[in-house]
Amino acid sequence: MRVVSLVPSLTEAIAATAPGLLVGATNWCTHPAGLDVTRIGGTKNPDVPAVAALRPDLVVANEEENRAPDLAALRAAGLDVLVTEVRNLDQAFTELDRVLRACGARTRPRWLDEAEAAWGAVTHSDAYRKAVVPIWRRPWMVLGRDTFAGDLLARLGVANVYADHAERYPRIPLDELRASGADLVVLPDEPYRFTADDGPEAFDGLPAALVDGRHLTWYGPSLVQAPEALRAALRRPVRGPS
Repeated sequence: MRVVSLVPSLTEAIAATAPGLLVGATNWCTHPAGLDVTRIGGTKNPDVPAVAALRPDLVVANEEENRAPDLAALRAAGLDVLVTEVRNLDQAFTELDRVLRACGARTRPRWLDEAEAAWGAVTHSDAYRKAVVPIWRRPWMVLGRDTFAGDLLARLGVANVYADHAERYPRIPLDELRASGADLVVLPDEPYRFTADDGPEAFDGLPAALVDGRHLTWYGPSLVQAPEALRAALRRPVRGPS
């Protein structure tokens, strides 16, 4: 079987389960390191002729990561496209099972069982906190309603201030973010690469948790380490200048 993945999370999941299947992946598919496949462009602008030239039996995609016109073009080229939807952790596990079965996996991979066990052991022992979670600046954009990353944070005792917003990724002016009542800002390093020097300084001394975006937003083998890695980052916030 020949598989092309348009989603970094799914690329890592398939590679960890049946690496010989992958023949193509996006430029953003950085895990596992050294993956030797044809690169077919970005998640938002895949090179459809290049994908078709690989003669895949299956293309795996995601309704959030990938654009509907690109998926339609792939189908018009005669390709079988499996589109996932992942907006919470339980859905992630269900969709991973579906993708791996579609790829011909005969048994459930150990890493998936370990990921479920790791998250099943999570308790809300930490103090509950209210956070804003920017994913971009210039303009500022944050997690809103119905997001996978928001669900992970909630399971770790962090409530997203904008979880009830009408939009999933709203643009919120910085002044409003500062006045939101949050006692924490969570800054992942993707899609915008927030760092200790780029992000915390905008929040007037509010504690800032710098987290690995792969642990917060990817659904694949990274889920095994994600609970402990995220909890550790949340316990060690930094502060921008007051």
